[in-house]
Amino acid sequence: MVWIGERRGHAFDWFTQRWVQATGQRRALAEVRWLCGPVGSVHGIGADFFERWGEAQGLTVVPPTSDDGLVEGLDALKGPRFDPAAVHPSIDDFYARTAAFDLKIDSRWSGPFLLGGWLIARLFARRLAQLNMPLSNRSLRGGVESRIVRLADAHGVVRHTAWVRTSVQTGLPVFVGQYGTVTIPGHEGPCIKVVFPLPNGNAIIVLRPRVDPGGGLSLVSDGRRFGDPGFYFTVLAKPGEIWTRYLPTMKEQLSLQAQDDAVIARHRFRVFGLPFLELGYRITPKT
Repeated sequence: MVWIGERRGHAFDWFTQRWVQATGQRRALAEVRWLCGPVGSVHGIGADFFERWGEAQGLTVVPPTSDDGLVEGLDALKGPRFDPAAVHPSIDDFYARTAAFDLKIDSRWSGPFLLGGWLIARLFARRLAQLNMPLSNRSLRGGVESRIVRLADAHGVVRHTAWVRTSVQTGLPVFVGQYGTVTIPGHEGPCIKVVFPLPNGNAIIVLRPRVDPGGGLSLVSDGRRFGDPGFYFTVLAKPGEIWTRYLPTMKEQLSLQAQDDAVIARHRFRVFGLPFLELGYRITPKT
């Protein structure tokens, strides 16, 4: 891939950013605070991104514990349309104490979409060490190393929580993302917000919570317009301003169910209504 300068980075990344600029909208972050998030370097992301980013922001890494979680339990999502008390306690425990669980993943691509996944991996994901969607279960044969990174301010208050998952087989980061909750214009009540840093910007996924039968939980990005749950690209325009593009054709649903001593999850991705990838998770307490 052609390198076109320290500000532009690789040509593929630069053209992607220009697409966001040309097809999206320019907004002041003060007006869309729910789209704030860490911005990546043109040189890539990597498993140590949040340690480096935190240092640059004047934050310190909180010593990890075996009970670190992505959010402080599902009560953080309580709202008019979501009652966390209706979700099985094992699922709540996973979100509150994520570091206390092991995670096994299997992947299944739908037909011709596997070629698209391969191209993204070759042109983008492996080079950036970010969003390495597994192309086969072979790359996950050794399991996934999972760790929580928490960043605190000078007063010891945790400001950011990240989840870094790395393939033991390949050594490549699978997902490097910031996790938290957010309130958005298009949904009543808090949602889960995930920010994946990218060169000069990020990808943001906002998922609304839903209680499923049997105490299950689904996190769903099924919005239709800007401000709804869904998938957003952002690119830094200048300090305090971004270009942002909402992708209503991209849908995502993560569904979790408690099963015996484990939590079983199915993570389904669609584009233009067509399923292109499904990830299966088996989540069990560490022994």
